[in-house]
Amino acid sequence: MFPFLSDLLNYLFGISFSFPLPMFGFMVALAFIAANLLFVREMKRKENEGLLSYSIIKVVKGEKASINELIGNGIFGFVVGYKIGGILFNYAEATADLPDFVLSLKGNLIAGIVGAIALAYLKYRDAEKQRLPEPKEVEEKMHPYQHVGNMTFIAAVGGILGAKLFDAIEDLERFLADPIGVLFSGSGLSIYGGLIIGGGAVIYYAYKKGLKLVHVIDACAPGLMLAYGIGRIGCQLSGDGDWGTTNELPMPEALSFLPEWMWSFTYPHNVNADGILIAACEENYCEELCRKGYCYALEKPVWPTPFYETIMAFIIFGGLWLFRKKITIPGLMFSIYLIFNGIERFFIEKIRINPDYNIFGMKATQAEIIAIILFLIGVVGAFYVIQQNRNKPIINNH
Repeated sequence: MFPFLSDLLNYLFGISFSFPLPMFGFMVALAFIAANLLFVREMKRKENEGLLSYSIIKVVKGEKASINELIGNGIFGFVVGYKIGGILFNYAEATADLPDFVLSLKGNLIAGIVGAIALAYLKYRDAEKQRLPEPKEVEEKMHPYQHVGNMTFIAAVGGILGAKLFDAIEDLERFLADPIGVLFSGSGLSIYGGLIIGGGAVIYYAYKKGLKLVHVIDACAPGLMLAYGIGRIGCQLSGDGDWGTTNELPMPEALSFLPEWMWSFTYPHNVNADGILIAACEENYCEELCRKGYCYALEKPVWPTPFYETIMAFIIFGGLWLFRKKITIPGLMFSIYLIFNGIERFFIEKIRINPDYNIFGMKATQAEIIAIILFLIGVVGAFYVIQQNRNKPIINNH
């Protein structure tokens, strides 16, 4: 496994250097970039087809920087400086577990103050350069795709908060024992929590901006599925604990042409340092990871569920992308996304390790419950929009 991106580069190219960029964090960043690019593309397409339209906004040109703008930039600069300074002046501690350090309350106060002053001053200087003797109000077009940057930022912040919240709910005993430690740790993220809270925040933003929600959610569906698959690559490469239950079954003969790790895997050098000590290393790459403290492998092989989810997510994404221009009924694309998202996650939970809830005598994981709800919402949504558009063909074959 590759706890950090530098470990993967070392394994592939023999480039030996240490840079504390977590593999999972890197893949999540790529997931957001990919989703953003596809979202922009789909929003532009829907505007060109007349399904979404631009709005006219009034902008005041030539004003001096407001107090709120200076304070906002100052706060952002403080947070950035506080964290970067903390990493630089506590490099060994920070790089030992970068996600934990970034999400903790640790940092450097002086660097934070410097960052606050610097960004507030840059905002002030930028406003002064564009300042006019008499500020004037002008009208500008605001195209739907121009909102995507804000939506992506909102999705990222809301997604992290939702992922932490749902993870805490999933294991209340651990949360109640150490609420601060759980909330401000780099581990423990619920994908569905991020999807629900982050997605809800984006929908609210789109509603406030007067965008047609049904077309916005259709536009984001393919990107969401692709991002999910990319994120699961990060889980697989880092070995972050999202693996399955024990699998000691022999690989079927029909699959013998595949690598063994696609059937069962012990996740050596996993980022969680779970399992037992690796007895001996035969490669320099292994020795280097052991020196970093990642010298553990699971005692028994398990199902590599992140790999399976990546494959399924990419297949679903391919179908959504292929039919995105053919589906004529608004809302159907997003309903289909919910249906397949629910099906995929429900069945993968059967071989994943997650705590169970006891509901009316039946046991189910949090993800299974949410998967069923998403599936039902998708089915009801698809039925509703098809009924509302009975005179339209579902698929445009032209």
